Amino acid sequence: MEVHRDHLPDSLLPHRTPQNMLMRAAEWLHNTHIALLGTATVGFIVVHDDEVEHLYVARDARNAGIASLLLARGEALIRAYSTVAWLAVVPGNAQARRFYEQHGWKNVGEFTQQARVAKGSVPVPVLRYEKSLCSPAFRSLTTALSTPPSPGESA
Repeated sequence: MEVHRDHLPDSLLPHRTPQNMLMRAAEWLHNTHIALLGTATVGFIVVHDDEVEHLYVARDARNAGIASLLLARGEALIRAYSTVAWLAVVPGNAQARRFYEQHGWKNVGEFTQQARVAKGSVPVPVLRYEKSLCSPAFRSLTTALSTPPSPGESA
């Protein structure tokens, strides 16, 4: 999580210790999917409802397509019950922003996310990225079905 850490507000850093992350991992367990290389865990994705909450790949395993595979897995999980997925990116994390944009995600604006910590939350300014998870044909069909017929057209 070293890449992400460089872009966090100072108020959040004391809460992102290995011990704190281990405690939070227990909460994430049922929503976490891991990537293995042999017997080594090299990455994970945490999906919560329609949000990609965390995506991480170990430094030694980067640039091997693992993040893309994990992201595709997360999108598939969300697609089972939602047509739009979202995630938050710290504005200064250009590498993450570029990665998500290359995978079809769109920056839809800024907001303040309340990052959970042991006793409450810490406000973190982030960018909301979204991705439509339905096919272009499905979007065309749903648009056609939701558009009322023009006067004189049969329904």
